[in-house]
Amino acid sequence: MKTVAQKMGIKENARTYFVNASNEAINAITLPDVEQVKTLAGEFDYIHLFVKQSDEQLDLFPKLKDHLKLNGMLWVSWPKGGQLNTDLSLPKVIKIGYEFGLVESTCLSINSTWSAIKFTHPKKGKIYNNSHAKLKSRTTNR
Repeated sequence: MKTVAQKMGIKENARTYFVNASNEAINAITLPDVEQVKTLAGEFDYIHLFVKQSDEQLDLFPKLKDHLKLNGMLWVSWPKGGQLNTDLSLPKVIKIGYEFGLVESTCLSINSTWSAIKFTHPKKGKIYNNSHAKLKSRTTNR
């Protein structure tokens, strides 16, 4: 059986950065041997943002995106089913990602509390059709 990290595509030696992640959530991911950086500086292969409210995602997402490698992934996790008084849902999380020029792909469960969705830079020439959001602008020519 695959670990959550394997399902997420996290590779060994990836340069990683976590925001608001509990030890319980990080343990549930079962990370391979990665470089966990404590300061948001430089570029990252894997960034993981845990948020409970849409205003948190709106505030932090563009700052994190600025540090995402062209082939990197920015995962966003939010509480499932309205837990922890969240105002987030899958459509809202996707809409915010698209507003800042990233597109979603894989969605999965971290544990009984947290869902997660992967955002990446859009690929050049690819059309992105999503029922929840429209890609407002391309931020790379990849």
